[in-house]
Amino acid sequence: MKRNPITLVTAGILALIFALMLFTFQVRQTEIAVVTTFGKFSRDITAPGFNWRLPWPIQRIYKFDNRIQNFEKKFEQTTTHDAINILITVYAGWRVVNPRLYLESLNGDSVKAEQTLEPLIRNAKNGVISQYRFGELISTNQADLKFDQIETNMLATVRPAASSTYGIEVAFVGIKQVGLPESITTKVFDRMKAERQTRVKQYQTDGEKAARIIRAEADSQANQIMADAKAKVIEITGNAEARASEYYKVLDQNPELANFLFQRNALEQSLKEKATLILDQQTPPFNMMGGQGAGITHSSPLK
Repeated sequence: MKRNPITLVTAGILALIFALMLFTFQVRQTEIAVVTTFGKFSRDITAPGFNWRLPWPIQRIYKFDNRIQNFEKKFEQTTTHDAINILITVYAGWRVVNPRLYLESLNGDSVKAEQTLEPLIRNAKNGVISQYRFGELISTNQADLKFDQIETNMLATVRPAASSTYGIEVAFVGIKQVGLPESITTKVFDRMKAERQTRVKQYQTDGEKAARIIRAEADSQANQIMADAKAKVIEITGNAEARASEYYKVLDQNPELANFLFQRNALEQSLKEKATLILDQQTPPFNMMGGQGAGITHSSPLK
C-alpha cells in the first residue's frame, strides 16, 4: 500500500513539533526560569530564548516574572525619635533575581513573597523612623523634611536580607502617606501653633529692632538738620544785626527823625486793618494825626 507523500510530510512535521515541545522550551524577555531534574535543582536561566530540556517527569520548568512588582502596606502606627506616634503608609517595588533561591525559599509564590516582605519592611520602617524627629516628617518648611534620606535608609535595611534569603531584589522603598492618630492630633496642632507664635514673636522683635534703628537714624538726621538751621539763623541774625547797627548809627545822629519814623511805623501797623479806635490824640503815635508831629527838623538825611 502506497502512502501519500503529503501525508508523510505532514506526519513528520507534526512529529517534529511534538518533539520540540517535549525537548525545548522558551523563556521570554520578561521571564526567568529554573530547571529541576527529578525534583532537584539543575540550572537556572536568566536570558531569553529557546532552551533544551528532557521531557516531564524527568525535568520540570518553573518560570517567574522578573518585572518589578508593587507592594504596599496600609497605615501602621510607629514612633519617632522624639516619642510622637504617627501613621505611615510604605510602598515597595521588588522583582526576582535569583530564581533558584526564590523557588526553594518561597516555592515561587508571589503572594507568599509579599507576605514575607511585609515584616521585613515593617521592621525597617520602624527602625529608621525611630531615628528621626517628628519635624523631619511633618513640617511646613520643605528644607526640614528628610523623606529622601529616610527612604534610602529603609531600602538599605531591607535589600540585603531579601536578596540573600529569598532571591528577591527590592528595587525601591518609599513613603506614600503620613498621618496622625486622632488621640494626638490636638497636641500636634497645639505644638505647631506654639511654634508659629514663637516665630511671630521673633518677627515682631526683629521688626521693633529695625524700627528703633530707623527712628534713631531719623532723629540723628533731624537733629543735624535743626543744628544746620540754627547755625543758619544765627548767621542771618548776625548779618541783620550788623546791618541794623549801621542804620542805628544814622538814627543816633538825628533822634527827632528816629522818633518820627518809629511813631509813623507804629501808626501804620495799628491802622493796617479796618478798625475803629477811640484814643486820645495826644497819645503817641496818634498825635501825628493831628499834625503835631510835623515840626521835625532834619539835621541829617537818612541814607
